Amino acid sequence: MPMNREDEVLAEAAIDALLAEAELTPKPGLPDRREADFGALRWSARSLAPGLAAMAAAARRSGGGTPGHPGRTAGDTPPRELRRELGAIGRHTERTMARANTGTALHHGAVWPLGLLVAAAALEPATAPDQLPAAARRLAALPDPSAPRVPSPGATVASRYGAAGARGEARAGFPHIRRALTALGTARSAGAREPEARLDALLTIMCTLQDTGLLHAAGPHGLRQVQNGAHAVLEAGGAGSDAGGRALRDLDSTLRADGLRPRGSAHLLAGALFLDILRDRTYATTALPTALAA
Repeated sequence: MPMNREDEVLAEAAIDALLAEAELTPKPGLPDRREADFGALRWSARSLAPGLAAMAAAARRSGGGTPGHPGRTAGDTPPRELRRELGAIGRHTERTMARANTGTALHHGAVWPLGLLVAAAALEPATAPDQLPAAARRLAALPDPSAPRVPSPGATVASRYGAAGARGEARAGFPHIRRALTALGTARSAGAREPEARLDALLTIMCTLQDTGLLHAAGPHGLRQVQNGAHAVLEAGGAGSDAGGRALRDLDSTLRADGLRPRGSAHLLAGALFLDILRDRTYATTALPTALAA
């Protein structure tokens, strides 16, 4: 599939966002720089680059245009065939990631939000980054005729508990990604350092996300434990305050001891950081393919 520099830049931005999420420390209950196999976490993120670039290329060929030709107008219904192609690329990317990590898909689930956002950015290159979740929603709303007929564990749990799940989050226009972007801006405006601003954005997602991975592993009680703990950190002043920092460390210890891993929140934070990167207008013209080449 032919790709150009714009496709690579979008994939690079998504990988940079995943790496930024991985490096963020301490993340309650989640892999971060304290992990003994942190290098494997970085390798897992980088293994997604070819697939994300292929998604961008597919979307661009479906109407994203080229420099000087803005492509589709915001709000246009995406081509149905593109949804089928994105699904096929996404499933192949997940399998490739698992093989690259000796059968362990360390970023399982991250392809869905990032792939849709990357494709939306390529399909509507004139759309502002803050508006890309709406473009991704239009993609997610289309059926994928080639999708597996057997429901995934996440879909089964979502149906059982009435949770939105990953598919519902996308079809709603990624509300938690939008909330995370707002939380980033609020924390930065209040003078928070960048790591604490990003942690507050993560906690904002954790407060209300109906994480089907948590529901599958620990049921409603485990989900409430994560949500209530995240809310307590923010109520104490956030990750950058003394009280909030103590509450964050306590939450991290509790979640790790109980084996609770809010991975869905981490993937959505990566989606928010991807859009945050794109908001830097110099990125698309000056970024070098460091993430892809590393």
